[in-house]
Amino acid sequence: MRAGRVFAYGAAAGLLGDLLLGDPRRGHPVAAFGRAAGAVERVLWRDHRGWGALHTAVCAGGTAALGLAASRAVRRSPAASVALTAAATWAVVGGTSLAREADAIGRALDAGDVEAARARLPHLCGRDPQSLDADGIARAVVESVAENTSDAVVGALVWGAVAGVPGLLGFRAVNTLDAMVGHRSPRYRRYGWASARLDDLAGWPGARLTAVLTTVAGGDPRGAVRAWRADAGRHPSPNAGPVEASFAGALGVRLGGTLSYGGRVEHRPVLNGAAGRAVRAGSGDIARAVRLSRRVGGLALGVCAGVRLLASGTASLKNRGVTKGRTS
Repeated sequence: MRAGRVFAYGAAAGLLGDLLLGDPRRGHPVAAFGRAAGAVERVLWRDHRGWGALHTAVCAGGTAALGLAASRAVRRSPAASVALTAAATWAVVGGTSLAREADAIGRALDAGDVEAARARLPHLCGRDPQSLDADGIARAVVESVAENTSDAVVGALVWGAVAGVPGLLGFRAVNTLDAMVGHRSPRYRRYGWASARLDDLAGWPGARLTAVLTTVAGGDPRGAVRAWRADAGRHPSPNAGPVEASFAGALGVRLGGTLSYGGRVEHRPVLNGAAGRAVRAGSGDIARAVRLSRRVGGLALGVCAGVRLLASGTASLKNRGVTKGRTS
């Protein structure tokens, strides 16, 4: 079986598994990776970029190498290769858990239970929940749904299409390392530099594909494109900017503004400020963001699988041509 079919069948099965099963509460592979990365950090940590780069290389490189070894071990069996790709896809994507957490917060806000929404918000993002009112929580959820559509679904599929199982696992490792050490706290400003920069590079294609698909899947394609072009570059993150701006335009809301992480207040540019309205608790904005995220994830599977199938078929035709030329 061609590599394109292996990825297409395996990725589809993995996303179906995520849709039906979601993430396990215990024993998730990403949690196991996090524990291993934490153990490596305890050995290597120095307040130095070089040691942080070594940490990134060991953790992300080791994970990708493990995926490569597993792929080679089953390469003679198409069924095993598809099963491995499906398992890897299920392990690294998180679309269903993202939707479940967002919907749970949305239901709490709809019921007027702001304290319950605050209690669940840390499951979804790193904002300070006590500093947010109901509308602020709703905005934080919509922004997190947008950003994690790229990080937890589309980006993984892109790298799976490029590099198979090693790409799937490697991308998720890089993304997890960035969440662990890639922030600008005193401890990680230098040590986490390499993880943060590598995550920017790895996330670049997935973020742009997410923005493109948002313009297709959203309710206001022109608004999504307009907000993307006008506001994405003003966001401090090179990858969250296009995604959040296109979501804001597609949903007709304003995102960005003042937020608080770990007691540190940030004043970010407002996205889609000229054309959007404020996100409001109880207005259905969270549910609309979740539906848009699911549509984008489905389209991403189709695009990534189609490109991988096309590339595999083209390579096969070229190889046949070379073989024919040699034997004629």
